[in-house]
Amino acid sequence: MFNCRASTGSIIKVILFLKSSCINNQFILFLPLLRNPSRTGGVSILYLRGQMYSIFRSILFRFDAEKVHHFAMAAFRVLCSSALTRKILSRWLTVKDASLERELFGLHFSNPVGLGAGFDKNACYLRELSTMGFGFVEIGTVTPRPQSGNDKPRLFRLPADKALINRMGFNNDGVEKIASRLEAWRMQHPAGKDHDGLIIGGNIGKNKTTPNDEAWLDYEICFRRLFGLVDYFVVNVSSPNTPGLRELQEKDALGKILSNLQSINSQMPSRKPLLLKISPDLSPEQIDDIVDLALEVGLDGIVATNTTIDRKPLSSDTAQKAEMMGAGGLSGLPLRQKSTEIVRYFIERSGGRIPVIASGGIFTAADAREKFNAGASLVQVWTGFIYLGPAMAGEICRGLK
Repeated sequence: MFNCRASTGSIIKVILFLKSSCINNQFILFLPLLRNPSRTGGVSILYLRGQMYSIFRSILFRFDAEKVHHFAMAAFRVLCSSALTRKILSRWLTVKDASLERELFGLHFSNPVGLGAGFDKNACYLRELSTMGFGFVEIGTVTPRPQSGNDKPRLFRLPADKALINRMGFNNDGVEKIASRLEAWRMQHPAGKDHDGLIIGGNIGKNKTTPNDEAWLDYEICFRRLFGLVDYFVVNVSSPNTPGLRELQEKDALGKILSNLQSINSQMPSRKPLLLKISPDLSPEQIDDIVDLALEVGLDGIVATNTTIDRKPLSSDTAQKAEMMGAGGLSGLPLRQKSTEIVRYFIERSGGRIPVIASGGIFTAADAREKFNAGASLVQVWTGFIYLGPAMAGEICRGLK
């Protein structure tokens, strides 16, 4: 149903546009600096990569957001196809420092900056994302059966507010095909030997057609099939784009899903960390219930937060555009404050007993530090990556050193 390639037509259209634009002339300005980094006068090479991406972004943003996503990653895959080029790109984009390393969930993270679920839904770009310097990548959301997701268009940019609206609807290749890709990755990158330091999380969900009272079985199917292939799991019951899914955040329904997975987990020779991704639209009372349940079932962590259905954080001009785009989850800079408040409340309510991976509105090292100050142990980016490009993880790490 799906594949990991951009359509030939969309690639040709973008290439022809780039060729006819002034981008080539602008790119030439950077060549002396790329050939001789010492001529930057102390300016961050990563910063220059970001400036180069901003030029490309101004062109790419003229095309459909979902098509450009696949095109851009397909283009980066070509760059990474050569071991030499990949090594050069990794040196340019990755920041390595002992102060950035983290130990969490019994796992070693080379740095605390990860890529959230929804970007690499089908585990197609692990090599490329590792080259970009991410400490961990969350694939998915993965469902038992392949599904096409909601009707297109379903991904929209709001550049004035550095935001996105999406109503993707868990489009993915299904657990079997994704598992086969992960098996190929593990064969090429055995843990403890040549792992590239990349931690892989598996974000799992239910199919749209699965009734909520049978949802626990969908999560079990994905959990069992991916168990030996990912480093940790995230249960996604908080996406606003699958009808009825958020109802599973209620204590009884959620308890059935998590208790079943933890029961399976305890029977394995070596258990996997199990986390829950929560919505930023929960009430304090609902968060209290989740904290109590998380402690009761021995949850290993929380991802806070998913996208929001709240449009209040948008500027007035952008809010009007968002209204025309219709339903969907809002992510990006407008979510930053709300996400931080959820992180802080959860840490305080749980007494810091449950680690949190913070997600929502992270663009800079200062944004990441805000989440750490609120109590987060790691951070995930997504929308910021769309706006800032391949140098983003390295720039945040550089600022955190």
